[in-house]
Amino acid sequence: MSKIGEGNPRSQEKRDLLVLLERAQSRSGYLSERNIAELAAALGLSISEVYGVATFYSFLSIKPQGRNVIRICKSLPCYLKDAQTVIDGVRKAIGIEPGQTTADGKFSFELTNCIGACDKAPAMMINDDVHGDLTLEKISKILQAYK
Repeated sequence: MSKIGEGNPRSQEKRDLLVLLERAQSRSGYLSERNIAELAAALGLSISEVYGVATFYSFLSIKPQGRNVIRICKSLPCYLKDAQTVIDGVRKAIGIEPGQTTADGKFSFELTNCIGACDKAPAMMINDDVHGDLTLEKISKILQAYK
């Protein structure tokens, strides 16, 4: 018995898309319209299919990002452990709102639904580094290390 989509080349192309989007973003820091169009053409997908995937996943970005991307978890475990205090602490420390990038390009600030650190709530990621059990004091020290 075969799996659904097995042997269907279009199904394989869609599985490859996420990996290719991640690679393109790691090269240029974000997914430009050109990146999206080139991937669509290379995989035989429509631009809207590729754009849909690029905008669905919170760890992908279609706009330029700062050198350090701060992602604060806003899912239930972090929310219950006062994620708002973490959000406010980061906002105050770097002077921008979620969804923005600092003028010097050092930081982008994003809210995301989960970073896989529920056991360390409240938590945030900076680039690929997870920081948990956050307090205002810890946030200040962590951010200093990335400046």
